[in-house]
Amino acid sequence: MATTQDDKRKLPEVLDIAYEQYKRDLPKNQLSKDLMSQEVVTTTPETLLENAAQVMGENHIGSLIVMKYKTPVGIVTERDLLSKVITYGLILSDQKVEDVMTYPLITVSSEAKIKEVAQLMIRARSRLAVFDCGKLVGIITASDLIKSLPDVPETEVKVDDFMTKDLITADEETPVITIAKVMGRKRVGSIIITRKEEPFGIFTERDLLTNFLAKGKTLYTEVGPQASQPLIVIPSGSSVHRTAAAMALNYIRRIPIVKEYKIVGIITARDLVEAYAK
Repeated sequence: MATTQDDKRKLPEVLDIAYEQYKRDLPKNQLSKDLMSQEVVTTTPETLLENAAQVMGENHIGSLIVMKYKTPVGIVTERDLLSKVITYGLILSDQKVEDVMTYPLITVSSEAKIKEVAQLMIRARSRLAVFDCGKLVGIITASDLIKSLPDVPETEVKVDDFMTKDLITADEETPVITIAKVMGRKRVGSIIITRKEEPFGIFTERDLLTNFLAKGKTLYTEVGPQASQPLIVIPSGSSVHRTAAAMALNYIRRIPIVKEYKIVGIITARDLVEAYAK
């Protein structure tokens, strides 16, 4: 990956300053009610997927809680749209939420401690709906959790032990539809985009949702202009806690790992939660 000498000198300094601020701002003894997003956006089983995608895109979220007879029964996510619809060449306007939603809904008490939340999320492999006295009050994602991972021995382990080393890349001229199908088949949330065989950006399932599915735009266009760039990276040997801080501060859910200024792996918010949950 091309990186200027100035960038090489500045990267550790910028990370160190941001990380210290992140640690100072961390609240203590958190419960699920402290971590959750309180604004829960819902849909119904009968809703067309193109409409569900539009709602997710407009609200900049990756999931909707599915309600039936005023009762939360399941969840539909951007990964569902990708792996169960786009991958098979199906059309969003021909499918309903009930065709792809995940159920039953995995729930957690509003008083659950952060460690319990992390362990349940990894076991369930799903976002968690937060309930208080039988009432839906919020939702917790892996991104919510990494914003508040405590500075404890579990989070001082190195990201190298949890990152994915088998990177998937694609040239900037590759059509978005091809990228989407690869992500769906491989069940990954991102692909590194290259230019002249050098990484310069990343295309994620959130990019697919907000820039294409939510707007009804054609997927038969080159991925290059749609990739997020420049790449935000973190050095090999970084702790889980420091990496969580980098993700939280940059509002991202995955980050490439570099060693000697070459990408050697990628780690996601869910990977970090799993490291802490063990």
